[in-house]
Amino acid sequence: MSEFLEQNQLKLPLDDIKSATNNFSSENNIGKGGFGLVYKGQLPPSGTMVAVKRLDSKISGQGQTEFLKEIFMLARYKHDNIVSLFGFSDEDGEKVLVYKHEDNGSLDNHLASTDLTWAQRLRICLGAARGLNYLHSSVGEGHRVIHRDIKSSNILLDADWEAKISDFGLSKEGIKNVQYTFVVTALCGTLGYVDPMYQETGILTKESDVYSFGIVLFEVLCGRLALIMEYEVPRRFLSQLVQHCNSDLM
Repeated sequence: MSEFLEQNQLKLPLDDIKSATNNFSSENNIGKGGFGLVYKGQLPPSGTMVAVKRLDSKISGQGQTEFLKEIFMLARYKHDNIVSLFGFSDEDGEKVLVYKHEDNGSLDNHLASTDLTWAQRLRICLGAARGLNYLHSSVGEGHRVIHRDIKSSNILLDADWEAKISDFGLSKEGIKNVQYTFVVTALCGTLGYVDPMYQETGILTKESDVYSFGIVLFEVLCGRLALIMEYEVPRRFLSQLVQHCNSDLM
């Protein structure tokens, strides 16, 4: 019940969100994800800079499920390396999530940048690792959170290049066990990042997140995305490229 009340305390007037985004103007659009379009704006009356995710009306009930899961998870779990949810709106057929705006956007847009120093890359990786460790080990006694969609586009960067894990719509809570935690579930995640064992068996463990994070580490190291469709095999998938290069060294 306390979580339900907290979620309601996060409820924002739709008119305030429309004011912040100039009524979801294309000029305020800063990106697009599986959930829908993302907008930037200043939330009245404080003028706080926010990022606004607007659920695409064409998305089915799965979008509604992810919308509610995102609110629940981010209302419940707080960490310096997890994105901050300012609030949400569910009025007049609009489903909107409002986050603190992170000045440097998402990690995927910086992978190939020569301006991103190795010190900054290391800082980003350590921050994301701390956030993931919190989800797996420190959210509460007896349970853990498995994100299920760790990837560079879901790691946001603030003005100091501190990493913030985002997008909890696919996440799962499970019982924490010294040896393992698993949930038998339908396959979710993003091509190029999905743990092969999870893909093969449908059994989800925290190691599934760790595999995905390992792909992100290789992205940061190599300065490229996990999947580039225009490339030929084995360069198309970063995981295959790494295995290919490793076999050449053996």
